[in-house]
Amino acid sequence: MLITRARHLYAQDEFGVTLEQTAYAFDSTTIDLCLSLFPWAKFRKRKGAVKLHTLLDLRGGILCFVHVSNGKTHDIRALDELLIEPTAFYIMDRGYIDFARLHRFTRSLAFFVVRSKRNLDFTRRSSRPVDRSTGLRSDQTIVLDGPKTSQEYPDQLRRVGYWDEKTGKRFVFLTNNFDLAPLVVAQLYKCRWQVNLFFKWIKQHLRIKAFYGTSENVVKTQVWTAIAVYVLVAIVKKELGMDRSLYEILQILSLTLFEKTPILQALSARYDELENTENHNQLLLFDL
Repeated sequence: MLITRARHLYAQDEFGVTLEQTAYAFDSTTIDLCLSLFPWAKFRKRKGAVKLHTLLDLRGGILCFVHVSNGKTHDIRALDELLIEPTAFYIMDRGYIDFARLHRFTRSLAFFVVRSKRNLDFTRRSSRPVDRSTGLRSDQTIVLDGPKTSQEYPDQLRRVGYWDEKTGKRFVFLTNNFDLAPLVVAQLYKCRWQVNLFFKWIKQHLRIKAFYGTSENVVKTQVWTAIAVYVLVAIVKKELGMDRSLYEILQILSLTLFEKTPILQALSARYDELENTENHNQLLLFDL
């Protein structure tokens, strides 16, 4: 209910790409645990962990799906848990390349943008001209040639090459959409980093590195509590029209949690920064 309400509030927000359809970023993050205290969270021989497989709506950065698994679960398996939305775009890293699972998006009338691997076996069917001044290097229609991959994904794919001037790296993307401009395909993949920013934010500010119990249910409950707080703060920010960041709102709410102050008044209060940054607790050596 919270996610549905938040997504409705942020439905008209821009995220850097002009796109009518919904765009999602899908990725996972690992939360380290002590294996002796969390024996069910198997990861490595002497280390435990859980994974958060997360689907993020790029409009507003709102969570739509979270699957909690042990650390040994491969990222690709989380694709089986997704309810694919027709006409929507799903942006993923190359760790999610599994052509049998990617073909499921095509059969469901949805689109994907995924970074390609270097050893991809394919045949080029056609090429389209690109503006190299924008960083584009190629825009091709291909078919897979591998004995296994050609059966898993028998349809044509689009292969877009892009060179990032800032990093000096070349990227190659695969998509099943042939209507978007090639530069938009590259821009969509760049927006995928919003999900990584969310992982960083939630780990730093919502305290899910330390858990109040060791059972699987306790860990999942605490993770979902943190996600609920994140979505609630996003709802408050939008409904009150606040210019403050989510972090600032969360900090203010934590400080005024036990005060009888209306929420709008607490969030509207201005906290003036100290102009004099000198440390007055430190005595001067020479008092002139």
